[in-house]
Amino acid sequence: MNWLNSEAFTLLGQHIKWSDMTGNVIGLIGLALGWRRSLWTWPAQFLSGLILFAAFATAHLSGSAGKQIVVMLVAAWGFAQWRRGQERAQDGTIAVRFATWRERGTLAGAAALGTLAVGGLFTLYPSLSWDPWPDAYIFVGTIVAMYAQARGMVEFWFAWLLVDLVGVPLNFANGFAFSGFVYIVYGALVLWGLRDWWLRSRDARPALEGASA
Repeated sequence: MNWLNSEAFTLLGQHIKWSDMTGNVIGLIGLALGWRRSLWTWPAQFLSGLILFAAFATAHLSGSAGKQIVVMLVAAWGFAQWRRGQERAQDGTIAVRFATWRERGTLAGAAALGTLAVGGLFTLYPSLSWDPWPDAYIFVGTIVAMYAQARGMVEFWFAWLLVDLVGVPLNFANGFAFSGFVYIVYGALVLWGLRDWWLRSRDARPALEGASA
């Protein structure tokens, strides 16, 4: 498995690893499929997590490898959620909506508490992560974003944007340059996806907010 962390090529002075490139390209495809509300977004995210898990485990990055295990579990759950999807759009894809204020508060609270808990764990056990708090932020933020995506919430895109703000510099700093470049592409794709989901769900927003008031 050592080939996973071997160098594929050099880009702008950054050494690009096979694992970093392959896993993140598949992850990018998965995000694009999520934009299109395709069920295949989840298998793509699962495969991306599997490749990156193998890469991080080989590089002895326990915290990052652990994150990919959670990503794979959430991807499997998200696939089941979308497949079951009781509320479907007319074109057969998953219906999307804005979260209620209660759901937004729950997501924000879970993100804050989760980051504190995971960051504390990474701090107590330095071998789990080289950058405990940024890594914890991305770890928990990714889970929150994927959960919101599984529930068809437009806020999923906002969560990804917040993850990107920390993910880009952290990946460059840790030597996974391709991840950093891909996160920049993620940012652009997230904005397009946000616009699409926003337009599809805006008619349902007043009803949802009225129900949560």
